[in-house]
Amino acid sequence: MNLATITRTRRPHPRSRWLVPAALILLSLVPVLAGSLRLAELSGGQVTPDNARFFDSPAPVLIHIPAVTVYLVLGAFQFVAPLRRGRPGRASWHKIAGRILAPLGLLAALSGLWMAVFYDLPPLDGPLLLALRLVFGSAMVAFIVLGFIAVRRRNYVRHSEWMSRAYAIGIAQGTIVVVTLPWIALVGPVTELSRALLIGASWLLSLAVAEYFIHRRAQATAGKPRAAVQPA
Repeated sequence: MNLATITRTRRPHPRSRWLVPAALILLSLVPVLAGSLRLAELSGGQVTPDNARFFDSPAPVLIHIPAVTVYLVLGAFQFVAPLRRGRPGRASWHKIAGRILAPLGLLAALSGLWMAVFYDLPPLDGPLLLALRLVFGSAMVAFIVLGFIAVRRRNYVRHSEWMSRAYAIGIAQGTIVVVTLPWIALVGPVTELSRALLIGASWLLSLAVAEYFIHRRAQATAGKPRAAVQPA
């Protein structure tokens, strides 16, 4: 077996690079479908105690749901390495999409913060969950801003790290299902306290996964100039 054969054998299959965006899109289906049902409800549904706050002030939710949907689905493809490489004189797909995703991420986070502060608390949402939403929503805004500052300084590694953390917070709405379903199966229905703790754990789990991949990438690129590495 010659060297070329060994190299071809060890090279990852091209399809494997799409596993990450596929998994992220699958995870994002939960908030995307929930948002679609909410929009359908607002377009012709009946007013109930659970949704009255959305009918009373529909603008924030009408901004939040489309922004989150595009941010999560389009953002999943930012983790595909070939899409980060542009041709000479032409912007990469990653860069073009980023110009859309950063404003959408800010819209999603800021509209979510607005709803958390000004909407009446629904059943099972208490002060603890409100505080967590304010903390993580504000962190998402801060991460996107820091990512924008980093890319303006051509520090693409820092840009990638901050934007990965922001996306992890956004997609945690899908992680909630992964965390909550075992709890319901093993313990039973959630209470106000357990719901807040489970949702908080979902955000932390998403961020922990993001930090794991950030650490792995830092190890893989050790010794390279940080500003010279392309964004992920």
